[in-house]
Amino acid sequence: MALDFLAGCAGGVAGVLVGHPFDTVKVRLQVQNTEKPQYRGTLHCFQSIIKQESVLGLYKGLGSPLMGLTFINALVFGVQGNTLRALGQDSPLNQFLAGAAAGAIQCVICCPMELAKTRLQLQDVGPARTYKGSLDCLVQIYRHEGLRGINRGMVSTLLRETPSFGVYFLTYDVLTRAMGCEPDDHLLVPKLLLAGGTSGITSWLSTYPMDVVKSRLQADGLQGAPRYHGIVDCMRQSYQAEGWRVFTRGLASTLLRAFPVNAATFATVTVVLTYTRGEEAQLDSEAVSGTSATPAGPALAQPSRL
Repeated sequence: MALDFLAGCAGGVAGVLVGHPFDTVKVRLQVQNTEKPQYRGTLHCFQSIIKQESVLGLYKGLGSPLMGLTFINALVFGVQGNTLRALGQDSPLNQFLAGAAAGAIQCVICCPMELAKTRLQLQDVGPARTYKGSLDCLVQIYRHEGLRGINRGMVSTLLRETPSFGVYFLTYDVLTRAMGCEPDDHLLVPKLLLAGGTSGITSWLSTYPMDVVKSRLQADGLQGAPRYHGIVDCMRQSYQAEGWRVFTRGLASTLLRAFPVNAATFATVTVVLTYTRGEEAQLDSEAVSGTSATPAGPALAQPSRL
């Protein structure tokens, strides 16, 4: 259990550092004014942020996901592993159910974290900025809007995370089995990176329209009067104003981010689990036998088979 959380923490840190710039671009593209768009696309958004705010502008709001996602990943991999063990049989359906359970539970942390991140990513630079950091942002939201404000977008987050995490873990398990990932394989790391990255892309594609809705609900009222009265109203207004393409806003930057982030996350988690469990098994073996014989090597510990 402790190793599940340790590996999840390591994977979370790796994923956040790799992917946060892409997330900043995604959020800005999703919520920009369509009548007077500030950015022409993913590349232009990257260039504009760097030119106007320096590279550090891409890491706006980093504190919130770095603190939150590290713990969230630990929670997700721990819950997924324990749920799969509780279900008993390692089947595709159980892989999906265990992942979905993990996705649903982590929404309690994910929703406030993403709310703070979104508002920090959208605020003005310089003295005019409203929030000093992630914690200050959440404190101010609580003071003005209470617990309801802190949990703004919770339902849309739940509708996004529950199925997407099921798809996430199921895809990773299917791919690692298909590619025959074993500890003595000299192509192990590239295979893990490919499986993790592909899982991330598949997961985002499965629920991306709901992510657009979530971002709009969490940013609503930040730059003017609130416009939306809920998920259905947000979808209706967005579709009427911009057509079906509104639900693919920021998709390119999201997919560009999804592959390296999830490749780094899954590869880190799997490697950490494999070698920490290998060392643990060696110590147990030595304690039982009273010798220091070299074991054959650690078995590959995949997150989906914890």
